[in-house]
Amino acid sequence: MKQIIYAMQFKGKAGPGPAANVMKASTSASSSTIASVVISQGVQGKIEPAAGGKAEFESEVTLTGETSFLEKGSIRFGDGNRLQFSSIERGYLGDSADPKLKSGAVMWRVDGGDGQFAGATGYITSNFTLSDAGDVTDNQFGVIFVK
Repeated sequence: MKQIIYAMQFKGKAGPGPAANVMKASTSASSSTIASVVISQGVQGKIEPAAGGKAEFESEVTLTGETSFLEKGSIRFGDGNRLQFSSIERGYLGDSADPKLKSGAVMWRVDGGDGQFAGATGYITSNFTLSDAGDVTDNQFGVIFVK
């Protein structure tokens, strides 16, 4: 088995879905490098553009409570390389320190995919914000196993 890791920041929109308790999310992420540096004052992080293409994310979010949800969807990395995922347990979405943003987190199980991700397994974590206008910023870290 080969292990693939990725860390990307996806940005896009979330809006109403096919039912009252369902939202659709559509985001994308450009190729990038992420640096985290520990200094005497604490930690600093930054995201820098890198050569390469984009990843495209789509999901369906089913609200299951005031702050909980289930999610399933897919991420396409380049041509024909798509992985499918679904949430493990329930995700959390609640208030943040910024009154204009909700903040949340969810963990997804990789359910397989196509191309590079045929037969893939693994996990992805997501820490995200959602604005009142439906703007999403989603910071993902994935650990994927492929044959």
